[in-house]
Amino acid sequence: MARYIRFFKPFEVICQFTDQTDRATLKDFIRVPDVYAAGRLDYLSEGLLILTDDGSLVRRITDPRFEHPKRYYVQVEGLMTDEALQTMRNTILLPGLQTRLAEVEVIPEPDIPARSKPVRPYHPKTWLKMTLCEGKKHQIRRMTAAVGFPTLRLVRVAIGDVTVDGLQPGAWKDLSRRELISLLHGDQRRS
Repeated sequence: MARYIRFFKPFEVICQFTDQTDRATLKDFIRVPDVYAAGRLDYLSEGLLILTDDGSLVRRITDPRFEHPKRYYVQVEGLMTDEALQTMRNTILLPGLQTRLAEVEVIPEPDIPARSKPVRPYHPKTWLKMTLCEGKKHQIRRMTAAVGFPTLRLVRVAIGDVTVDGLQPGAWKDLSRRELISLLHGDQRRS
């Protein structure tokens, strides 16, 4: 029987089960055999990972054709301008790399768990909610930097209807039947 897990990846954890440089890995948190991450978050990013031994689900989550929106809370250095927001919404910012446009809005500070190593107290700063239907390597960090607002903290909070709600960093739960069905069959174009 296949396993389907939602996991809140902590800051400074690599999205693999082994690492030759002795960094923290998924193995330090998840002792379920033969599951793998459906997609990745970089070492400095936090938030939702789906792990499974079902290759067809991995393909559905990672292939942009299935349009599973991925929602992030992003803390950036500085007070975000309307011009920068419009540029991120309406322009492909990554030279030589075609991407779909992102949904971006300024939000109040979200209610998410504190990071294990707090962000240095930059002032001022802005929180954004960003939604992507595909993810290129370091796309959000590259987008915010391109408009002059470096990313300080990046937390993926949802993939489609599956969220990190109810999880603390390092914790995991099996997907509910409803969550699994939403990933396999549901219309995911919501934010």
